[in-house]
Amino acid sequence: MRLFGPEIFVPAVWLLGRAYFGVRFEGVENIPKAGPLIIAPNHVTYADPPLVTLPMPRQVYFMAWNRLFDVPLFGRVIRFFRAFPLETESADPTAVRGAARLLKAGQAVMIFPEGRRTPDGRLLRFKPGAFRLACSLGAPIVPVTIVGGHEAWPPQRTFPRPGRITIVYHPPVMPAAGMPPRIAAPELARRVRAAIASRLPPHQQPDPS
Repeated sequence: MRLFGPEIFVPAVWLLGRAYFGVRFEGVENIPKAGPLIIAPNHVTYADPPLVTLPMPRQVYFMAWNRLFDVPLFGRVIRFFRAFPLETESADPTAVRGAARLLKAGQAVMIFPEGRRTPDGRLLRFKPGAFRLACSLGAPIVPVTIVGGHEAWPPQRTFPRPGRITIVYHPPVMPAAGMPPRIAAPELARRVRAAIASRLPPHQQPDPS
């Protein structure tokens, strides 16, 4: 472990999250402390990665839009916080291989299954990558619901407004054993999506179509 890493900023982020967003956490006991793990939150703000990882008892790596790494200084900052680039406009085998290496090493990886921030707070359609990866490696997924993030920091705002954010960590969902990933992944995605949606308010529920 590095002597100088993102963990040194946890107290400051915690204080800021509590003071500005009134952030509170539910179900932290559902987070496995060791072993390969995919963390799958709904994606509502730029602050999602640091807020979701605040109470976690382990290091977490996360995928981030590749263009963010080209932003001066910001790209270096998110790399410091264990982000690695993902090409969102097309399939990105490099990012998938990187995530697979981390999971095989027993690490935790955060993947936003929607692939982008929601424009209106409603849960978007899921991309299959995280679920195929979980099925291929037998890695559990912890669904995470972020409630109140869109109201505090909608996409049209440059800076967030004070708000109240609740982050819910659901029990791990295991992929079905003995099934090909392409067959098992859709059912795993359905179960994870249902868990996330279970704590969203009615106006942010996914379109049933």
